[in-house]
Amino acid sequence: MNDSSPSRQWTFLTNHARVLVQIARDPGIRVRDIAAQCLLTERAVQRIIVDLEDAGYLSHERRGRTNHYRVIDAKQLRHPADSGLTLAGLLAALLR
Repeated sequence: MNDSSPSRQWTFLTNHARVLVQIARDPGIRVRDIAAQCLLTERAVQRIIVDLEDAGYLSHERRGRTNHYRVIDAKQLRHPADSGLTLAGLLAALLR
């Protein structure tokens, strides 16, 4: 089997992680800019932001015409294999 076939392609980070990293780097970043950095559509980024907010990893505050995001870095990761690990630990590794 050829490892370069589309069915065998994968990446280490999910789109959710990519979006979260962009927001952690710049809490005032625009959805348009996140989409460009992550190679996603604006609509996909908006859905991911809603997912992250619904799960308690992110909140936002409206400031004028823009959103300012806040990463809830004390929140624990969701997967049972990651038990005890926090978002702060993940972001520390990804933002180095």
